[in-house]
Amino acid sequence: MKILLWLSLFIVVYTFVGYGILLYIIIRIKRKVKGMPKQIPVDMDTLPTCTLVVAAYNEAGFIKEKIADTLKLKYPAGKLKLLFVTDGSDDGTPEIIAAYQQIQLLHRPGRMGKIAAVHRAMESVDTEITVFTDANTFLNPDALINICRHYADQTVGAVAGEKRVHVEENADASSAGEGFYWKYESALKKWDSELYSVVGAAGELFSVRTNLYKPVYPDTILDDFMISMLIAKQGYRIVYEPTAYATETASANVSEELKRKVRIAAGGIQSILRLKSLLNPFASVLNFQYVSHRVLRWTVTPFFLILAFVLNFLIARNAEATFYQILFVAQIMFYLMAFLGFILEKRELRIKILFIPYYFCVMNYAVLAGIIRYYRKNQSAVWEKAERR
Repeated sequence: MKILLWLSLFIVVYTFVGYGILLYIIIRIKRKVKGMPKQIPVDMDTLPTCTLVVAAYNEAGFIKEKIADTLKLKYPAGKLKLLFVTDGSDDGTPEIIAAYQQIQLLHRPGRMGKIAAVHRAMESVDTEITVFTDANTFLNPDALINICRHYADQTVGAVAGEKRVHVEENADASSAGEGFYWKYESALKKWDSELYSVVGAAGELFSVRTNLYKPVYPDTILDDFMISMLIAKQGYRIVYEPTAYATETASANVSEELKRKVRIAAGGIQSILRLKSLLNPFASVLNFQYVSHRVLRWTVTPFFLILAFVLNFLIARNAEATFYQILFVAQIMFYLMAFLGFILEKRELRIKILFIPYYFCVMNYAVLAGIIRYYRKNQSAVWEKAERR
């Protein structure tokens, strides 16, 4: 039981902290040997042609702000196209976009889901690079320039931008937890990219070489992740560019964030089943990164959390197992902090030290719920938007 307990704790710690520490150490050694990675200079004359694709569904309340933000983006004249696809929207979103001659609009009635709309949009793209971004995010003005400069390197097949979550000073657990999570994720992505490749891109802002784009199955839940990983499977790197960022507000509350996380978890299981060739962590650097950064989180780690608690309880019942009794008390204290965070959140009393254990437990519960939802076939590929602040 003790061996199994320590194995469980090792996997949990490695998944959420250990991989980041190991990655940081490897990067420091790599920098000592090869020096700091060289910054790719911006040459406006040689930047590739680019299409910005925005899939929007019933965004009438937000789309004018998105258009205004999009028109502020910097890129060489004549090299940028703007394409908005609004399939299924019936709230006036297509009519608002149609008023802007700078934007190519694709629209048809009937909602088939985001990925179906994206596939249809890709049939109209004739530029070297395609950049995808969500309708509810704001990009920094130099985002496209900072992304597309990386394509001067022919080993790069995709570039992922950074997701930033706007967190207010009086943020609740969902906002503060999500903000902290994405800061940590951004650090991991930066180091992943420096080691070899990012393992999957987030749909808020990412790009691909258009000729490498492969349509994913219509029922794909995490289309952005799968599109980018199919490119990585072809032997190309996914680079992370933190100076190209998409900013969005946090989920409206923990319930909305949980809904989003459960969907991602269901999509994670689906993605793992469809990327079986990457599951051997010793086969390549990409495989090692993929298993360490994604697979463990989306599969076994929540179960090992439960197993560690149960085994620790059984061992701690022995009066001579003082160390294990202390360890068990520490586990209880952690979960009590999470539960207290839950209670205070319901009463709108916010203590920031409780946000991380609370959000951590919500994340792992979401993985369990997502696995169950996927195998019960209750998760549709059609995106259910989470309410945001």
